[in-house]
Amino acid sequence: MFKRYRSISLIIRILIGIVIGTTLALIVPQWSFISILGDLFVGALKAIAPLMVFFIIMSALAQYETGSKNHFSTVIVLYMAATFIAALTAVAVSYIFPVSIVFPKGTHVTNAIPKGLGPIIQNLLTNAVSNPLKAITDANYLAILFWSLLFGVTIRKTGPTIRHSVQEIANTISSVAQFIIEFAPFGIVGLVFNAVSQTGLAGVVRYGQLVVLLVGTMAFVYLVVYAGMAWIMTGQNPYPLIFWTLKVSGIPAFFTRSSAVNIPINMQASADLGLDESSYGVSIPLGGSANSGGAAVTITVMTLAATHTLGISVSFPLAFILCLLTAISATGASGIAGGSLLLIPMAASLFGISNDIAIQVVGVGFIIGVIQDAVETAVNSASDLLFTAVAEYHDEKKAGRPVDIVAAVKAANARRH
Repeated sequence: MFKRYRSISLIIRILIGIVIGTTLALIVPQWSFISILGDLFVGALKAIAPLMVFFIIMSALAQYETGSKNHFSTVIVLYMAATFIAALTAVAVSYIFPVSIVFPKGTHVTNAIPKGLGPIIQNLLTNAVSNPLKAITDANYLAILFWSLLFGVTIRKTGPTIRHSVQEIANTISSVAQFIIEFAPFGIVGLVFNAVSQTGLAGVVRYGQLVVLLVGTMAFVYLVVYAGMAWIMTGQNPYPLIFWTLKVSGIPAFFTRSSAVNIPINMQASADLGLDESSYGVSIPLGGSANSGGAAVTITVMTLAATHTLGISVSFPLAFILCLLTAISATGASGIAGGSLLLIPMAASLFGISNDIAIQVVGVGFIIGVIQDAVETAVNSASDLLFTAVAEYHDEKKAGRPVDIVAAVKAANARRH
């Protein structure tokens, strides 16, 4: 039975959950017990998220190796810069087009709203050095980030056995999180029922504004920001490569909603472009988790939408810190469907937003995830291929062997037919 259930696309299941939740809320709004499905789903996410964040960040840092004689170092710089710039872009867009969230249930700020940058920095540093075990138990995401970074860098210097063990633990926890996400349709029935029964359809329609903001920002990041980075690195018109990567990588990733599943597609596309296998053989699999510009946009936009809803003022220095935290924490978010949403509580904690409220934001994210997560994965996966190619073209240009992008794309198309 469960196997047959999983054989149906998660997107289809979530759509069905939205329809069922909305229908029940309109027909039998008095059946409040249905909302327990949402409470159970959100509670499970709240329990697994701190542990998952700790291990995926630690594992990502532990697996990184330096000294490879290929284009890998350039790719890493591009991955890191792209994720940070994507977060900055999301901040700018959120300032220009502020959007409020209709929470699934009545919400009030329970934590003190930060006043001024000084107290925020002090609180940030104090919370960051909390007991790591207590941090995981209490969902103190700032401390989780600090200790996962410290452990990750330290473990990188150990033997391959320990690094492999850490990676296996991270993969196991991610699998548990993925198992929970498999039941998202049931949780969404409860969340949508609660939202519609309390706010009506007019309130739920406001989720559409959030979807438009997220998708529009991701499209701008890929078509403008990433294109600009490619132009700076290669000195050529990047759009033939931009549109080709979207076609061969972005479209499949949109429907699979998994960067990991898309790795073989990107590997074959890299071969079709004639790229160095010793380089893309490492950068493409790594990009499946480390290159997370789409995730950075999701985390930043959702967090700032929550602050706007709760009336929390966000200064530019604090927004800059948010971008740094988002860029670091987004590493590894592409490993599972909806993984970026589970990192929102960490970003929200920077503004004094309680974990209970942040998890409700995550619940909203799963409601709109049918579109948001598909577009996010398309951006992440296509940019893995894009930056792998751009890094090699940049290095070849520096070595006096420039590559014609238009000719490379034409040759790649010829190889694929």
